[in-house]
Amino acid sequence: MDADTLRDLFREFGAIDVRRMFSGAGVFVDGLMIALVAREVIYLKADPQTIPAFEAEGLGTFRYATRNGEHALTSYWRMPERLYDEPDELARWARDAHAAALRAQTRPARKPKKRAGGKTVRKAAPVRRRASPSRTSRPRGRSRT
Repeated sequence: MDADTLRDLFREFGAIDVRRMFSGAGVFVDGLMIALVAREVIYLKADPQTIPAFEAEGLGTFRYATRNGEHALTSYWRMPERLYDEPDELARWARDAHAAALRAQTRPARKPKKRAGGKTVRKAAPVRRRASPSRTSRPRGRSRT
């Protein structure tokens, strides 16, 4: 699905920015991603407040295959097919997706996980590597004489 088609679909919602991502595209509003497009299907941003509407329509999450099996991205749900022909209704769903993206932006960071035994697991800090000495610098441990 090309950017012009997406802009036309979302015209009742307002201005969107379309960025290529992997083999699809992302639909952005004010720097926040509200939808993703994969295999010609639109998936809207969702959260606990909006997921019931998707479930009521019998829709599912975005799924993709990896070497380790299929994974689901639970924050993006398939857009109802009927919305491709109902621009006003699509605008309402897009506003809900934008609200979900705003809520996700303000959500506090997750607490570190705990291991068995009560120890906290934290991500290791990135290793900073020293720059290799330049050719003009002298070797370490030698005097200047």
